[in-house]
Amino acid sequence: MFKTIKSRIWAFDAEWIPDPHAGRLLYNLPADLPDADVIKRMWKEGGSKEEDPTPYLKTVVCRIVSVAAVERLVSDGNTKLHLLSLPRDVNDPEQSSEHNIISTFLEKIGQYKPQLIGFNSASADLKAFIQRAIVLGIQAKEFCSRPNKPWEGDDYFDSRNSEASVDLKEVVGGWGKATPSLNEIAVLSGIPGKIDVKGEQVAFLWLEGKLNEIVAYNEFDALTTYLVWIRVAHFGGHFTHEEYEAEQQLVRELILSEIENGKIHLNKYLEEWNRLKARLK
Repeated sequence: MFKTIKSRIWAFDAEWIPDPHAGRLLYNLPADLPDADVIKRMWKEGGSKEEDPTPYLKTVVCRIVSVAAVERLVSDGNTKLHLLSLPRDVNDPEQSSEHNIISTFLEKIGQYKPQLIGFNSASADLKAFIQRAIVLGIQAKEFCSRPNKPWEGDDYFDSRNSEASVDLKEVVGGWGKATPSLNEIAVLSGIPGKIDVKGEQVAFLWLEGKLNEIVAYNEFDALTTYLVWIRVAHFGGHFTHEEYEAEQQLVRELILSEIENGKIHLNKYLEEWNRLKARLK
């Protein structure tokens, strides 16, 4: 169980796909081979089977296409939530580039030093950002800065001795089937899990040019990660029952505000949240 809650929280999730450029380099494939064929070859090299045609590939060979986070900011006793996502404009090739997504995300972490909250983030999401940043030649000096001693500052590379990054999977997980998926622990807690899209579909959405749907799915997962985090925090005594209810209400208000600002896909999330809560009564 985590011991601290910082004044700035980023509950985040990232989406990535097999990187066609990586596939062409690793397997010496023709430059004009369609991306779909390259990705299919990458899955084959990754051990695809009839029952698992899209196996999980090493993150270093995958391209990060989106990242989303719920920010919780406490200032002067007031708590505010924001929904952040990259790319901000899916129709802008520069904003949608992996270089921009990674460099912007790591730069802002280094600048604001939020406490990162993820699910399987210690071994997957954060490692994906680090590996791909190195591959792309990105410098992230402030993100990479480490204190001489664990208690002297934030350390995003040491999840055992620093709570700069909290992986909820490590908090609630065990061995083998004792570890729930984010979808499982969320739905059983009355929190929306997977809606319409599953992780293995992201690559196909990208190939179809549906980056907007990927970002929407990513935002759903960020909201789910945040809601699971406040539930775990309540379990750990960081929030009273009344405070936990208030924290959930802040999420509802955030979703309604984002819907008013044009993110109508969040209606589905709110509807699913209402449905699940009604089922648990």
